[in-house]
Amino acid sequence: MSSEEQALAQGGDAAEAVIRDAVTDAGVLDVMANNLGLVAAFVAIMYVTAAICAVREVMNSRTSQGSVAWLLSLFFMPYLTVPLYFVFGWRSFSDYEKIQATLGRAERARRADELGLTDHVETRDWPVLSRVAGVPFMAGNKTDLLIDGDATFSAIKEEIAKARNVIFFQFFAIHDDELGREMADALIARAKDGIIVYFLYDDVGSHSLSKDYLSRLKAAGVKVCGFNENHKFLRLLGPMRLNYRNHRKLVVVDYRVTFVGGHNVADQYVGRDNWFGHWRDTHVRVEGPAAVACSLSFVEDWLWASGERIDLPQVGEIPMPGDEAVLVMPTGPADKLEECALAFVETAARARKRLWITTPYLVPSLDIQTALCSAAMRGVDVRVLMPEKRDHWTVWLASHAYEDTLVQRGVKVYRYIDGFLHQKVTLMDDELVSIGTVNFDNRSFQINFELTLWFTHPRTISNVERMLETDFQNSRLTWPDAFQSRSYVFRVLAQGARLLSPIL
Repeated sequence: MSSEEQALAQGGDAAEAVIRDAVTDAGVLDVMANNLGLVAAFVAIMYVTAAICAVREVMNSRTSQGSVAWLLSLFFMPYLTVPLYFVFGWRSFSDYEKIQATLGRAERARRADELGLTDHVETRDWPVLSRVAGVPFMAGNKTDLLIDGDATFSAIKEEIAKARNVIFFQFFAIHDDELGREMADALIARAKDGIIVYFLYDDVGSHSLSKDYLSRLKAAGVKVCGFNENHKFLRLLGPMRLNYRNHRKLVVVDYRVTFVGGHNVADQYVGRDNWFGHWRDTHVRVEGPAAVACSLSFVEDWLWASGERIDLPQVGEIPMPGDEAVLVMPTGPADKLEECALAFVETAARARKRLWITTPYLVPSLDIQTALCSAAMRGVDVRVLMPEKRDHWTVWLASHAYEDTLVQRGVKVYRYIDGFLHQKVTLMDDELVSIGTVNFDNRSFQINFELTLWFTHPRTISNVERMLETDFQNSRLTWPDAFQSRSYVFRVLAQGARLLSPIL
């Protein structure tokens, strides 16, 4: 075929494509013209729904910046924004609040006092934390720090084997791998022995959990439930709950001993993943009245998730095997205020000597940034320890932009280089330690259900201090010009990721 013939053929193909597109467009226009009533109804429904979302955002606004962004998007792009608002903006957990009221959360402080469990000195000295938690500091606990996965899961399996009545087992992420099957085997063995076992997992964090895994648990008599199992309709149609996750990691055995911390149930958490290598994480074992308080958190989650109420045994006396005061603080999107953030802002505000924070993700709100920078500027040794390695690209990029902001104002930011760091621990002066599930990001402070234990005993504080000093030795300090020395493309990506911080 000659070049002229080829040109004519190509021209013919182009003309045919143009005609085909025109016919298609005409067909679409013809369909719309013949269904103007339906089109008008759809447009009206979208704008009415956008108006409802806008009014609700105005009435439930927490930050003016976020609300203005939603309002502008709802006005100019309702077709795109309305579905997104139902997923990310519609915050409605009145049903969970009713559960808290039904189970008597408001009466727990009085009940603890009646049973002689309250540590009045620590409750008086930390009034903000106690009011946020809704319960006082519990006296008479025995605490053991569990460093890394082998120590954590060995201790959990040991207590599961000693259970006599009931086990509460709750994690954000559970995988059907070697560790996941080990824990399942331990629970199944106890269920077959007649122990009542409750198994609660988050649908998003455990999305890869196989049906065979769950079926094997159920067949053995384990009570199994996903956190959104009774709310799947609400995940598809508004208000959706997909953006709100239960991030708690909690085990309670016989209302006697509890485990809380950063570990999930997966091989990587015990160092069996080649990419992450050594997985640096921290859990804590607490024996005593704090286990009862943790049980109350689980009972609320279980009732909301399954619709089944767990009746706690009525006891007149609770064992107090130790001498430590512990505060149990469950937080989540059902809170009337951003109470999780309030607790950590209060901690930063009271720091006078040091404030050491370890977190895998640093995406702080403006309030948290202000609290950290203010502490550093008044001479407090403020340190933030994060992983050098990444596990979530967007959050990792955003953390570099926030890191630069903090470093410029005197906060010392360290990057852990001996594997991957995932622990969530805070040390304030020689007075206070927190160990739990809270990351320093908006998701933990505002969106997710979380659980934090607070400690004031010098023994636990000393143990955490030694642990963190070792972690800092296995880290590198970020220098002031580190971010600016990065490539321009990296800085653009980091600042762009930072814009997504409200949902990270």
